[in-house]
Amino acid sequence: MLRFSLGVTRMDRIRNEDIRRTDHEDDDLPYEEEIIRNPYSVKCWMRYIEFKQNGPKSTLNMIYERALKELPGSYKLWYNYLRERRKQVKGKCITEPAYEEVNNCHERGLVFMHKMPRIWLDYCQFLVSQCKITRSRRTFDRALRALPVTQHPRIWPLYLRFVRNLPLPETAIRVYRRYLKLSPENAEEYIDYLRSVGRLDEAAVRLAAVVNDEGFVSKEGKSNYQLWHELCDLISQNPDKVTSLNVGAIIRGGLTRFTDQLGKLWCSLADYYIRSGHFEKARDVYEEAILTVVTVRDFTQVFDSYAQFEESMIAAKMETTAEMGQDEDDDIDLELRLARFEQLIARRPLLLNSVLLRQNPHNVHEWHKRVKLYEGNPRQIINTYTEAVQTVDPVKATGKPHCLWVFFAKFYEENEQLDDARTIFEKATKVNYKQVDDLAAVWCEYGEMELRHENYEQALRILRKATAIPSKKAEYFDSSEPVQNRVYKSLKVWSMLADLEESLGTFQSTKAVYDRIIDLRIATPQIIINYAMFLEEHNYFEESFKAYERGIALFRWPNVYDIWNTYLTKFIDRYGGKKLERARDLFEQALDGCPAKFAKTIYLLYAKLEEEYGLARHAMAVYERATQAVETEERHHMFNIYIKRAAEIYGVTYTRAIYQKAIEVLPDEHAREMCLRFADMESKLGEIDRARAIYSYCSQICDPRVTANFWQTWKEFEIRHGNEDTIREMLRIKRSVQATYNTQVNFMSSQMLKATTSSTGTVSDLAPGQIGIDDMKMLEQKAQQLAAEAEQDKPKPKEKILFVRSDNSRSELAELAKQTQQVLPHGKLKTHACSFIFIKTHLLIAFSPWHLQRCSLNRRVCPQLSLEGLKMTERFLTDFCKDKDYSLLL
Repeated sequence: MLRFSLGVTRMDRIRNEDIRRTDHEDDDLPYEEEIIRNPYSVKCWMRYIEFKQNGPKSTLNMIYERALKELPGSYKLWYNYLRERRKQVKGKCITEPAYEEVNNCHERGLVFMHKMPRIWLDYCQFLVSQCKITRSRRTFDRALRALPVTQHPRIWPLYLRFVRNLPLPETAIRVYRRYLKLSPENAEEYIDYLRSVGRLDEAAVRLAAVVNDEGFVSKEGKSNYQLWHELCDLISQNPDKVTSLNVGAIIRGGLTRFTDQLGKLWCSLADYYIRSGHFEKARDVYEEAILTVVTVRDFTQVFDSYAQFEESMIAAKMETTAEMGQDEDDDIDLELRLARFEQLIARRPLLLNSVLLRQNPHNVHEWHKRVKLYEGNPRQIINTYTEAVQTVDPVKATGKPHCLWVFFAKFYEENEQLDDARTIFEKATKVNYKQVDDLAAVWCEYGEMELRHENYEQALRILRKATAIPSKKAEYFDSSEPVQNRVYKSLKVWSMLADLEESLGTFQSTKAVYDRIIDLRIATPQIIINYAMFLEEHNYFEESFKAYERGIALFRWPNVYDIWNTYLTKFIDRYGGKKLERARDLFEQALDGCPAKFAKTIYLLYAKLEEEYGLARHAMAVYERATQAVETEERHHMFNIYIKRAAEIYGVTYTRAIYQKAIEVLPDEHAREMCLRFADMESKLGEIDRARAIYSYCSQICDPRVTANFWQTWKEFEIRHGNEDTIREMLRIKRSVQATYNTQVNFMSSQMLKATTSSTGTVSDLAPGQIGIDDMKMLEQKAQQLAAEAEQDKPKPKEKILFVRSDNSRSELAELAKQTQQVLPHGKLKTHACSFIFIKTHLLIAFSPWHLQRCSLNRRVCPQLSLEGLKMTERFLTDFCKDKDYSLLL
């Protein structure tokens, strides 16, 4: 029964498969018919393949084979077929026969698709994944042979990656050599590979070829110097592996090529010899380097490397001695190395100085430093000075080149070799310096050396020789001529000669020197003064005054100030009042064209002359002129002197006009001080009304917020000399002035800010009941309010109270009205009625021109005033005041 059942089951399975195959064949029928109709249509085959995509792999492969049999040149069919075959073996063991079948498919495909790089790439990658090294290499080579050159860049990256991963550097090197024939610009990649596999010799050769190729452009963005530096590091750090190159010649070629990196290249060359074991050659390289580098940076690099080398040599010798034992030869060798190292450290300042002098051989300061380094070694000092004066070009020199000659001569002088010092100075005077002052300094130092050794006649001869007129004259600043032809106009040499002549020569020789200086027009104000003082010491007073006159003719202001000051002082001391007219002429000449900056001293000297020997009124006139001629900052001080001298000579009453002039001219700050002093003087003289009028005028320039001292002084004055009405008038004026200053924009803005931020007041204080009105309107209301208060505070005249002057004021007013009626025409009496009301109200406040002017222009007090009536009233008041002895206040 069991056998029967198994047979039935097998029969059922076969029957089901036949049914399924029949069904599939029925589904494929449309595609087969289409293929029969169009056997060469790729689209028909692709639709059929897409339909069978999920079917059995064997059926799909069979369809691909049928299609390729009909269309063997279709890239699309081959590409999809090969991709499908690779996908089918993915994940299987590489030893299975299916891989070989796929490889055979690729080989068949390449028969037709040998010009398609994508097929070659896929095949090569497939072979590489199978670890078939030889077959993969040969396939890569076949691909390169089959494909055109333009397609090779697609093959080489994969090929190079393949050979780099192989443990066969020789194969990779051969492949890279072939690759570089096609793409030499990728040499850096090959060099990196060679260094990674230890083929340093070939890497150095390739790198040297790259460095020597001027047209090479690094793909890594490296400059030619960076490549050269890599080469130097490579060959210097691996001397035993790099044998194909002449390392010394390469690095020395870099020294001439890259002059800004000498330090690194010298260190690389020395490092090469050190690693090669040639220590003496390395030391020679270091010595050559520190004697040839021209920058401090390169010197520092080489010196530090040199010192480190010597230290390592000493340390190695000490280690060897400790291990092998110590003997006499080892001790000597160690001592020699230590001495060599100490000498190197001691030579560092001198070597550094040499570097700076190679950098700029005309640097005078460095030559002086070099001499100091040789201190205690006379022979080296002489050699250094000799080399310095021969090397330094005065035209290109940095510093003062003549100092080298001077110090050279002083060195011989300090060692008591005067003849050699004189020889040096004689040579120094023949050098063509850039500036005349350099040659002048040499002549002066030459003369001073002779003076130090008491050779006075020799010193005079030297300086006379220096100032002798050359055969060819030249201007002092004519750079086309040598300095030897221009030194005769050097004031420095002439000044020293004049000093020597005063000390050692005769009167005539000294006078001739000074005259010669003036004739050459090289004198200074100090030279003129010295000349005049010299003549005065020898009692040639008129000659000294002539010298002053010659100096004045040479110079202009302000240089002539010192000459005038000394001249006038000496003239007054000499003659006093004997030649007063001549002295006055001199002062007038000095003041003609005198700047305000220098006028004060001369005016004071002039006034002193008039006070002591002339007339007092002339002195006052001089002071008056001085107050106008001096600077604005000096006027206040000048007025103080004027007032003081006038009070001492004429009395304090004479100073009233001076005070008035000072108040008009000086700025407000000093005018306030003058007003206070003026009022104080009047109050001391008992002129209370005058003092009050001065206070009233000064109040117009005194802001109560700033000048509280003035208002306090006026208040104290009214307390002592006034009454209730005068104090009230003072307060009214104060409020009026304050209201005037309050209308200024800055103050208004500050007041507004203060009102808005104050804790005790609010904005509504400015305009009660009108919150919301803009700030400017509130300020205007506040100003109007202050003006109304000031109007209310005006004193109302009473019958028995008039301003303090005298008891007969009422009778004077009646007489004034009667005279006015007689003077004025009858028809204009009504027109000028308001003018008399104005006079009655303000007449006795103070009889001062300022009050009259202010009242006459104050139309707000009486709008009916006419201009003609005011003018007539002012004329009448002027006559009235003259009769009553008030002319001083007018």
